[in-house]
Amino acid sequence: MAQRRIAVIQAGTSLFDTPRTLERMEAHCQAAAAEGVELAVFPEAYVGGYPKGLDFGARIGSRTAQGRDDFLRYWQAAIEVPGPETARIGSFAAKMKAHLVTGVIERDGGTLYCTALFFGPDGALLGKHRKLMPTASERLVWGQGDGSTIPVFDTHIGRIGAAICWENYMPNLRQAMYGKGISLWCAPTVDERDIWQASMRHIAYEGRCFVLSACQYMTRADAPDAYDCVQGNDPSTVLIRGGSVIVGPLGDVLAGPVYDREAVLTADIDPADTIRGKYDLDVAGHYARPDIFRLSVNETARAPVSYQVELADGEDGEEPGEAAP
Repeated sequence: MAQRRIAVIQAGTSLFDTPRTLERMEAHCQAAAAEGVELAVFPEAYVGGYPKGLDFGARIGSRTAQGRDDFLRYWQAAIEVPGPETARIGSFAAKMKAHLVTGVIERDGGTLYCTALFFGPDGALLGKHRKLMPTASERLVWGQGDGSTIPVFDTHIGRIGAAICWENYMPNLRQAMYGKGISLWCAPTVDERDIWQASMRHIAYEGRCFVLSACQYMTRADAPDAYDCVQGNDPSTVLIRGGSVIVGPLGDVLAGPVYDREAVLTADIDPADTIRGKYDLDVAGHYARPDIFRLSVNETARAPVSYQVELADGEDGEEPGEAAP
């Protein structure tokens, strides 16, 4: 089978400045295209930003007016999916002639979601995955995704899916992805800890898949002056130090990790290595025990409001485009 070149992009957001972030993203895509990559993965919350160090004025039983203004600013920096920003990101993928996966902050009404978007080499938006479980204080500003956005896309380079940051620690989500035959596991994140490396190697080895983990590298200089983060106001202060990595199906590190700078990491892979790996471990196949363990995944979209119309014959029907409650 032909070798494929894949990449992770370690880069930071221009926080609350989405047009500037997209300019930076375009430059990184141009650099990746020069490397001849067929898949590029950007970090969690890359477009829209990860406001590390903000507390949004939340205390048990109270919120502050400044915290509400911080949320408004964050909401304004988020993007709609689809929308003009997704069209522009799609144009980056088309110019690269590569698949592109990126973290964004998605705006849907008054709620924000931490989302991964998937683009094809023709620039088409293939779909999205909303983070199922925001971690800790993230729950103040992000909603929860549902089972309707856990896609795995069959492409000419492999089956591509994503788990965002600490979703990678959800065993049932991992098993659901393995069951869909994922071979290119994208893990956009902002987790810079050393233990993250062990987690990425574990998932690659457990799932016999390639893992592409893209982490932000972000300093205080990437945030506006009016940014009251706990880390302080020295522009050189590192808020997120990176640690992007690419791992093979037997847990071998193919590229990275890289810290304390922006970088494009590439690896040349043989997609058939995923099958070679499953010779002795296929956790959704011959190494499973369905007579003992079963996982049921609900992929129904869960809309909070459902509208119904009366049909001509007197029967009730759902408004087109609306999900059942």
